[in-house]
Amino acid sequence: MSATSTHKTLTALGFISILHAAYSAAQHRSYLRITEQEFTTLPVDILIQGILSLFLVMYGVLYIAGDFKEIRAVVDLENKSWENTRNLPSFQLFHHRGRCLSPDYVPPY
Repeated sequence: MSATSTHKTLTALGFISILHAAYSAAQHRSYLRITEQEFTTLPVDILIQGILSLFLVMYGVLYIAGDFKEIRAVVDLENKSWENTRNLPSFQLFHHRGRCLSPDYVPPY
C-alpha cells in the first residue's frame, strides 16, 4: 500500500468535511439557543456528513500510514540472534564515576 496524492487529497477533504460538520453542529446549537428551543438531536444531514467524513478520513489514513506490522514481537525477533537482541549500545558508558574506583585511576588535576 503506497500513499498517492489521491489518498492524501481524500484525507484532507475528509478533515475539511469533519470541520464543516462540527461548525454546522455548533451553528445549529447556537440557532436553537437564540430561538429558545430545546436541543434534542442534530439534524440528519449533519450526522450523515460527520459519519461519512469520518470513514473518508479513516480510509485515507490507512493508505497514508503504510503497511501494518505484525502484532506479535516474535515475528520481528526470529531473525535476530541473542547477542544482537541484548546489544544496547546506548547503555554502554565508559566515562562514569566508577572509574575512580580503579587502582590505575589518576585524577585530572
